[in-house]
Amino acid sequence: MKLLFDENLSPRLPGLLQDAFPGSAHVREHGLDRSDDRAIFDFASRNDFTLVSKDKDFRYLVIMLGPPPRFIQIMVGNCSVATIAGLLRERADEILAFDRHPERKILLLR
Repeated sequence: MKLLFDENLSPRLPGLLQDAFPGSAHVREHGLDRSDDRAIFDFASRNDFTLVSKDKDFRYLVIMLGPPPRFIQIMVGNCSVATIAGLLRERADEILAFDRHPERKILLLR
């Protein structure tokens, strides 16, 4: 399962989580760091990524347009990169189970 991290998350996350989510990337790596949500959504869809963001706008895009891509919303306030990496690592089984169920569109992580 490849994750695409939005610009509101650290570009260090793909490297920190490469063992758990190989092939993951940050929007910056693909020149999308100043792109609008729809361009990021379309890129994720074309390239088989699951979007990860704190931005709820992606949730609305998935609801309106349907997957792919699917979306994981990080629902924690300001916190360290280590905290977000820890949350994703701790919930890796749940995230991978989400990936195995194509009928699920959105996963909220608190």
